[in-house]
Parts: sequence; C-alpha cells; structure tokens
Amino acid sequence: MTIFRRAAAPRRNLRREGALGEEIAAGFLARHGYRIIERNFRFRRSGEIDIVARDGEDLVFCEVKMRSSDAFGLPEEAVTPSKQRRIRKIAAAYLAVNRIAGRACRFDVVSIRSGAGPPEISLFRDAF
Repeated sequence: MTIFRRAAAPRRNLRREGALGEEIAAGFLARHGYRIIERNFRFRRSGEIDIVARDGEDLVFCEVKMRSSDAFGLPEEAVTPSKQRRIRKIAAAYLAVNRIAGRACRFDVVSIRSGAGPPEISLFRDAF
C-alpha cells in the first residue's frame, strides 16, 4: 500500500519578514532626515517599539507594518487602538528608563506594501 502525502507549504519566517520590514523602514526614515537611536526596544513582556528615532528636536516612536497583499487590510490598519495603547505604555517606559523628560514626542507609523516590484512605503507622521 502506497501512502501519498501532500507536500507542506513552505513556512513563512515571520521574524525574518519583520526584520526586513524594519530594515526597509529604518533606511527610509534615515533618508528623510530621521536619526535612528534604537531598534526593537523591549520593556519586560509588554512588547516592543520597532524604531526610536529623532526628527529634529522630536523623539519619535515608530511602528512598522509590512504586508505582501491587501487581503487582510492595509498595513497601517493593523495599528489598532489597543496596539496604540501598548506602544504608548512602552514609550513611557523608554522615557523613564532613559531618564528623558520634557522632550516633545510623537508616534509615527511606517506602512510597507511589498509584492511584485519595489515596496511601497508610506509614512504617517503623528499617527496617534
């Protein structure tokens, strides 16, 4: 008796894809005058901030979202209100850990749509 097995679909490496999106976003931000200070800032188990940068005098906390298709919505739509609250808490921890006070801060979102061809990158300044 011969058993035929269906070939498994190749597994996506989400960490590698996330790192690629963050690399694309960091390059994009640097080309637009941002100075990257830190990447993947983690605070305990609360989560992480993808990119911390300076834009002039502003301290900017950037969330990066990358999608290969719009089947599940646009990348920027994945930054839900609950995700925004989590990012704000981690940003407050970043400020406390680094003893930063009195500096103007904002939250930007970098949206990357990758598919066939070069990625489409959008920057949403002061997104939330």
